[in-house]
Amino acid sequence: MKKHSILALSVLAAAVLAGCASLPSSAELDKIAASYSKADFKDKGIVKAAVLQPEDINTLCTEAEVAGKPIDPDLALTLQAAQLKTIKWPADGNYMGDWKKGEKLAQSGRGQTWSDKADTPNGGNCYNCHRLSGKEISYGTIGPSLYQFRKNYGIEADPTGPAAKAMVEYAWGKIYNARAYNACSVMPRAVHKGIITEAQAKDLMALLLDPQSPVNQ
Repeated sequence: MKKHSILALSVLAAAVLAGCASLPSSAELDKIAASYSKADFKDKGIVKAAVLQPEDINTLCTEAEVAGKPIDPDLALTLQAAQLKTIKWPADGNYMGDWKKGEKLAQSGRGQTWSDKADTPNGGNCYNCHRLSGKEISYGTIGPSLYQFRKNYGIEADPTGPAAKAMVEYAWGKIYNARAYNACSVMPRAVHKGIITEAQAKDLMALLLDPQSPVNQ
């Protein structure tokens, strides 16, 4: 970080500690962050400084978090409706790819660093937040367990029924853009933000839905 950025942060911290200034609002913090990112962060390799630009939905969720209360329900619905419009459903109606590829993707957290090549596949990083199989010794618990997905989410009981169809579409939407269902979700908007491709999303869907995948054993 450059000297002027360090000096500005030091002055702000000293003022707050001394009681001479109130904490800045979320909007003010966004402006400060934007000015620092413009001055101190540059495009390097596949990483572009533009990813640090504030986005309305992020700003609104941050404001609610800073205020210590949930985002306004009506506002959340409006934000979710806008995010839902970004989801593209499989044109061929096929939601499943190769579960073996999906497993590798789900267990990988690499990618999107400046030293990666543009054609380097990104990991899905699913293991960091979800349990994926019964053989895992450790797994993330930020998100719900995905182990026994077909059984626990009603797909195994009636694979061709309306409830199963709705769950398959929901799973696809969550992988594509999780904020279409939860405005302030911490789950990455994987396909919408270009972290993974539609083909990779199908592989993850196969990991969840294929009876032979470790998720369903």
